[in-house]
Amino acid sequence: MAKPKDNPNYKVIAENRRARYDYAIEDDIECGIILEGSEVKSLRSGGTNIAESYATVDDGELWLVNSYIAPYDQAKTFTHEEKRRRKLLVSKKEMSRLWNDTQRKGMTLVPLVLYFNHRGLAKLKIGIAKGKKNYDKRATDAKRDWSRQKQRLLRHGE
Repeated sequence: MAKPKDNPNYKVIAENRRARYDYAIEDDIECGIILEGSEVKSLRSGGTNIAESYATVDDGELWLVNSYIAPYDQAKTFTHEEKRRRKLLVSKKEMSRLWNDTQRKGMTLVPLVLYFNHRGLAKLKIGIAKGKKNYDKRATDAKRDWSRQKQRLLRHGE
């Protein structure tokens, strides 16, 4: 994700680069995330991982499961759990669409990027994805290698 030059508050905290390799992302959606104070401070200092996490719809609410936010050292008495479930904020219309996609079409919800937006609020971009098979991954690798080789040939003029 490119950093906008006119937004000094915009900052990518964590990116799940493996998700684009393992899943075919069909659509993505930006959602808010409910955090405690020590979690926000820890995010600003940069100690988080969303690579092994996923999102799920339970009882009409969207949850981020298995994401890691490192403990904040200065918050001695009001610390947070590192791997707790965190509630995500989306509209009712988007919630129903996400539920339909995951239940009927066999899709999954994969977190792609955790970032602070231009207003300084923590946001999470979730992808509606379908898992790739091994032959799909090999095709993606071959396409990427060919594009690299093509660029190299154009650069050197061979």
